Amino acid sequence: MKVLGLDVGEKRIGIAISDELRYTAQGMKVLDRRGLADYLRELAEIIAATKVSEIVVGLPRNMDGSFGQGAQKVTAFVQELKKATSVPITLWDERWTTSEATRVLLQADVTRKKRKKVVDKVAAVLILQGYLDEAL
Repeated sequence: MKVLGLDVGEKRIGIAISDELRYTAQGMKVLDRRGLADYLRELAEIIAATKVSEIVVGLPRNMDGSFGQGAQKVTAFVQELKKATSVPITLWDERWTTSEATRVLLQADVTRKKRKKVVDKVAAVLILQGYLDEAL
């Protein structure tokens, strides 16, 4: 059964999906920030089309492990997502994923303009892959 990974940001949501065996995460797409109802509708369509059995959402904790403003926003988003789907949702510590995604893209010599478009998708891949690796 596939797992969907989400990197919920201020401007975009990065989406990744696992393979059937839950070994690898692949980037899927990036949703540009719109209204909550649009996000939830599009995510519900993706969930139905891909037949995922679980969703992993990156939780941006502070370096000391506490929950800051970003974590509160993600938690509120997850509460709304739970109302829109019956698929179980797991929160996953995502400290450093966006920084790591940016570093990977810089090493690949991706232009700034292209990085901006894909960094959230790469961060979603890192979140999901970390979760999958821990589950093995």
